[in-house]
Amino acid sequence: MVAETYDVVVIGAGPVGENVADRAVQGGLSVAIVERELVGGECSYWACMPTKALLRSAAALRAVKKLPGAREAVTGELDVAAVLRRRDAFASDWKDDGQVAWLESAGIPLYRGHGRITGEKVVEVTGENGVTTLTARHAVVVATGSGALVPDIEGLRASKPWTSRETVAAKEVPGRLAIIGGGVVASEMATAFSSLGATVEVLARDGVLHVQEPFVGERVTAALQEAGVTVRVGAEAASVRRDDDGTVHITLKSGEEIEADELLVAIGRTPNTEDIGLDAVGLKPGSWLTVDDAMRVLGEDGTPLGDGWLYAIGDVNRRVLLTHQGKYQARALGDGLAARAKGETVDVGPWGRHAATADERAVPQVVFTEPEMAAVGLTAAAAEAAGLRIRVVDYDLAATAGSSLHAEGYSGHARMVVDEDRKVIVGFTLVGPDVAELLHAATIAIVAEVPLDRLWHAVPSFPTVSEVWLRLLEAYGR
Repeated sequence: MVAETYDVVVIGAGPVGENVADRAVQGGLSVAIVERELVGGECSYWACMPTKALLRSAAALRAVKKLPGAREAVTGELDVAAVLRRRDAFASDWKDDGQVAWLESAGIPLYRGHGRITGEKVVEVTGENGVTTLTARHAVVVATGSGALVPDIEGLRASKPWTSRETVAAKEVPGRLAIIGGGVVASEMATAFSSLGATVEVLARDGVLHVQEPFVGERVTAALQEAGVTVRVGAEAASVRRDDDGTVHITLKSGEEIEADELLVAIGRTPNTEDIGLDAVGLKPGSWLTVDDAMRVLGEDGTPLGDGWLYAIGDVNRRVLLTHQGKYQARALGDGLAARAKGETVDVGPWGRHAATADERAVPQVVFTEPEMAAVGLTAAAAEAAGLRIRVVDYDLAATAGSSLHAEGYSGHARMVVDEDRKVIVGFTLVGPDVAELLHAATIAIVAEVPLDRLWHAVPSFPTVSEVWLRLLEAYGR
């Protein structure tokens, strides 16, 4: 058995683990990182990057076909094989050589294998070459992420359904794809695979993107149906079986049966904490990890474990299951760990350098469906539930000068949620072609709590779709 000691030990070398390790090293600490799969994690190989690569080519083709003068130049259809090759390139062909090289350049030792916490500040790594014991002087950080949740539906596991991983990495496009779920993964993959030629059927018990503003789900559902996707709102699977010939049969609670060549289950996520040694520190294996504003893991009594040596960031703490938000937590924690080690002040107050305040107030998210959805902050319903006195302002994106230039038949919608007591924006949602690039302005407005009176002086360029900012303010009034 080999034993090594570092200032910080990080379990999980996805983008979140990489970021906290990098910031801590930049702060002068020694850091070891442990990874049992590919360095770079879910986002690099089975989520963000390859997913968007699958979606982008079809989105570009749709955009060209909506632009007179350009659409006449399009003579062919989507090259599915080329799309899949491009997807493979963005997933680095599921090899992590480049990511490993980056760790080496950053001075972060990599321990390949399964990491388990065996005691206070101790992590055992079981790899091909045996067991290595890593001891942390200051902190152990859990950044193990999450995996797809497969519900207890009769016959489902035995039928070997696809999760987001198998779907994103598919080598061929199935003739018929059924999807259980209506969230981000379900709606994006319905968009992607219908564009690639599959017949897609979505079983969306609660509707499509139902946690967003209602108009988002309505527009995305309508667009999916226009693309030939069957969307069954309220449908629930009662049982699943796969024949010897590979056909999947999904029996609904209504008694109706649906057949498909592949079935994607996309109803949520579960934490990757089942076998990382939580029981050794008095926590339940397989559970989400509750943290305080400093990202310290809390015990059942609500206080940090021991002297506050165990931290959890990214999906595993369930604050926000988004890569960019996990990296934000990682930057704050990495800087905080370095500050603590040096005896410097650690600022975890609201909007402090070592806090992840935006997790609760200003989370941006883009869903790359057709049309795109982009949102930050609170929905109107969430703002009301939080006890805020709000005013909702809506505007038709198609009425902006830039929309008709952007695409023929442009259709979209914008909503601004205003806290009437403070006269600041607390929520902003857009749906329409290419609205992702409009989102960061709203994020800045919410994070900085820019008063509406000052926003009048932020003049949008003409003619752009960003003119929606002026139109929303005009609708609100001074």
